[in-house]
Amino acid sequence: MAEINPTAGSGQRSGQRPARPGGGFGGGGAGGRGRGRRTTSEAPELNFDGKGEEIVEKVVFINRSSKVVKGGRRFSFSALVVVGDKKGRVGYALGKAAEVADAIRRAGELARRQMTTVSLKDATIPHEIYSEYDGARILLRPASPGTGIIAGKTVRAVLESAGVRDILTKSLGSSNAANVVKATLNGLLQLRSREEIYRRRGLEIKKVATPIAPEAAPAAN
Repeated sequence: MAEINPTAGSGQRSGQRPARPGGGFGGGGAGGRGRGRRTTSEAPELNFDGKGEEIVEKVVFINRSSKVVKGGRRFSFSALVVVGDKKGRVGYALGKAAEVADAIRRAGELARRQMTTVSLKDATIPHEIYSEYDGARILLRPASPGTGIIAGKTVRAVLESAGVRDILTKSLGSSNAANVVKATLNGLLQLRSREEIYRRRGLEIKKVATPIAPEAAPAAN
């Protein structure tokens, strides 16, 4: 009696391994082959440093690279992470590892060590600034309260981490995420408050006296 193959009629030969579902990190078919795709993290991760301060961590993009070795392909991942305390301190770093989670963790640790302080004026920036880094060109303008952050996702990640809530921005050059982050942070580091400019010039800030409202005239009888 002939043996019945349970896989007959399904387009699969006897003894052949079932096809793996497509979509590794790059979604390039079986085994995850294909070019890596850059992704962004929509929800920020809230952590706390050693002093108990709340640190916001945002993953700007993740990239996958491959190296051809004797045994096949060896994959590695790089993650660009922006961190900040939303009180004027912000930093970024690029982490590399064999796994996505390790790359993000390393980038977050490096970014915390490299956090710098930027000058802000309430919820916006003190003045307009134009910044360049390689092909990226960023224009930042202060905005009135309630405007919000008018910016793309990469610039928004840096501004939100720094604590800016009202600002107008425009990206005029390359859209490379790493260069845009560096150009935005360079622009924030160039900001100077009015008090800091007066102090560097050796000038004294004159306090303007608040005008006193005149007394109301007596009502006529």
